[in-house]
Amino acid sequence: MQAHRILGATLVAWSALTLADDQTPHFVGGARCATCHAEETARWRGSHHDLAMQEATEATVLGDFDDAEFAQFGVVSRFYRDDGRFMVRTDGPDGQLADLPIKYTFGAYPLQQYLIEFPGGRLQALDIAWDSRTPADGGQRWFHLHSSDPVHHDDVLHWTGPNLNWNYMCADCHSTNLKKGYDAASATYHTTWSEIDVSCEACHGPGSRHIAWAEAKKRGETIDSDDAGLTVQFDERDGAAWPIDPATGKAKRSRPRTTDKEIQVCARCHSRRSQLTDETVAGQPFLDGFRPALLTEGLYYPDGQMRDEVYVWGSFLQSKMHQAGVTCSDCHDPHAADLRLPGETVCYQCHRSDRYATEAHHFHDPGSAGASCVACHMPPTNFMVVDARHDHGFRLPRPDLTVAIGIPNACNRCHEEKTPQWAAEHVENWYGPPSPTDRSYAGAFHAARHRLPGAGRLLQAVAADPEQPGIVRATALQELGAYPDAAALILIREGTASDDPLQRLGALEALNQLGLAQRALAAALLWDDLKAVRTEAARLLAGLRPNQLPEALRQQLAKGIQEYVDAQGFNAERPEAQLNLAVLDTDLGRYSEAEQTYRKAIGLQPRFVPAYVNIAQLLSGMGREQEADTYLRQGLALNPDEGDLHHALGLSLVRQKRHDEALSALARSAELAPDNPRYAYVHAVALQSTGRLAEAIRVLESAHRRHPGDIDTLVALASYSREAGRPESAHEYARRLQRLAPNDPAVDRLIREIGGSGG
Repeated sequence: MQAHRILGATLVAWSALTLADDQTPHFVGGARCATCHAEETARWRGSHHDLAMQEATEATVLGDFDDAEFAQFGVVSRFYRDDGRFMVRTDGPDGQLADLPIKYTFGAYPLQQYLIEFPGGRLQALDIAWDSRTPADGGQRWFHLHSSDPVHHDDVLHWTGPNLNWNYMCADCHSTNLKKGYDAASATYHTTWSEIDVSCEACHGPGSRHIAWAEAKKRGETIDSDDAGLTVQFDERDGAAWPIDPATGKAKRSRPRTTDKEIQVCARCHSRRSQLTDETVAGQPFLDGFRPALLTEGLYYPDGQMRDEVYVWGSFLQSKMHQAGVTCSDCHDPHAADLRLPGETVCYQCHRSDRYATEAHHFHDPGSAGASCVACHMPPTNFMVVDARHDHGFRLPRPDLTVAIGIPNACNRCHEEKTPQWAAEHVENWYGPPSPTDRSYAGAFHAARHRLPGAGRLLQAVAADPEQPGIVRATALQELGAYPDAAALILIREGTASDDPLQRLGALEALNQLGLAQRALAAALLWDDLKAVRTEAARLLAGLRPNQLPEALRQQLAKGIQEYVDAQGFNAERPEAQLNLAVLDTDLGRYSEAEQTYRKAIGLQPRFVPAYVNIAQLLSGMGREQEADTYLRQGLALNPDEGDLHHALGLSLVRQKRHDEALSALARSAELAPDNPRYAYVHAVALQSTGRLAEAIRVLESAHRRHPGDIDTLVALASYSREAGRPESAHEYARRLQRLAPNDPAVDRLIREIGGSGG
């Protein structure tokens, strides 16, 4: 298979150096780097990277440990010193108060967290943090990261639980050359690092060959090396300038950016991603070590604004800045981990201040929030209560999208007392109607998430548009899995052959929602250059029967499956990884192994809902329905308000012919998960099958109002309305259905059965 380019980048070859070819590059420590790079080291010293993690000492601990108390939700925690150690008395893993020593500080500004060591090499991040901002900004206080609801000791969000485990959740991005060292057999960690903080080699890669190169050069030796012994060279800005066009007041890069290697290195920590291995280093492709998230619901709003903590990269890839060739270091000093110029003067490197820092542009009083570049184009969102993160999508304020689809906008963040309509009118009066190309994908993603009529066609237009950012097209491909008509399948197939690995991932996500026959489109990606892509392809194709495959494909599939297993094994402490392995075992027909692995997932996290649902489905398929019922009730005892569990229990009760109980469970699932039209549909089908047709129609009508583009709901409404002797309603629903799926033979057949034209 032809090698794909990696996000348009031609990376420095990992083995290009002829110097010391017999040695694998290894980490040497920042102190060695500092001997030649004193200026860069001085800028790095005291930066966020330098202070990312430190041993707890008088010099590093910022919080008040002079017998300070902090009370919340009935727990009074005390911070004090004992024989030179920093201590906290707070609720421990059993919910009882315990005296615990602070081992490390974590971060410095605008908050500092504290790490506590537990047996088995486990470090946990205390969820009471120190606000290190100034008193004028509301700082110099203890505060709780979960301020709205109590988090009990048996909750995964409790500070002693898996979601605040440093080894898995935090460590890789706060230290250099970190090796997690989790042993699944003993459920222990032996986590190591070269340096406790984010030092030189975290970004530049292991430095042994560079030092050998530098020492040889000092000796005057001739060196056959194009990369100075580095695993990655950040030369994207070399020879590039940003001259400003006097006519527009904007800059244009003097030569195209031909690689994304700098962005890929930054993305290792500044993206929302899962980790596949800790064996990759800076300079190796990002997607060889990580699986990044796309612009999915819950993480991003439909227009791509960040919604959850997504760490910049996914936002930046959408931006016009990225498309124009801007790199991270155009704005940020990578050594000081700060802006290259103070405040908004960094913007004026490329945007003339006499044109953009004027009332004629921003229509606000100078010095006010409305005159701020970042307030309007990079609105911040607070995470971890006090940490304001700026959206790096560099977007235009679009209050009209707030009016249309209910997403936030920069204007009403300040003008909270005004309506979005008011803000939209002002923006249009000042700047004219919004460009139809600006964030044009917002409507498509909104329609897909709410299953609105026409969502499939809108997604197809986004996926097919070469002017859209790659991460946007990838997300559209992913969403098309729910709208798999012939045109969508063509786009998905084209996505699997894209040069952009994100689009290949998006296409694979779409195929994941389809049957095994369509998944065969993923076969070529078993040879993909990138681990994130080829392991996903292997997972999708695991259900293929080996005796039906050509030898080359069978061998490559086996390799891909093993890589996938290894990646899940790397995260074996997580129930999600065990769930993934169990699903794989099921696809491979290894049902006993799958059952045991689902049990592991539940043992790791007793409230993990997907494991209960999946093991019940597995047991039911093996004819062990009563055991399936038992697991579902165990899950519900811990998660009584989870619609997924009620739905699965309802289906189990149907199979057990306990219809009244089944109806109750299915009704409860639809009530708890109103955003899932499938649950309402199944509830309605169950009602109709027991002769309660009028109730079934009422349930479907309610679901249709919430999800007017859901095909299954409309099919059932048309059929049940005909059955109830309501031909006009049946024909109306059929017409709506035909508008949604104009070339669907099943829809045409239904209309013929109803006995009238779809119109």
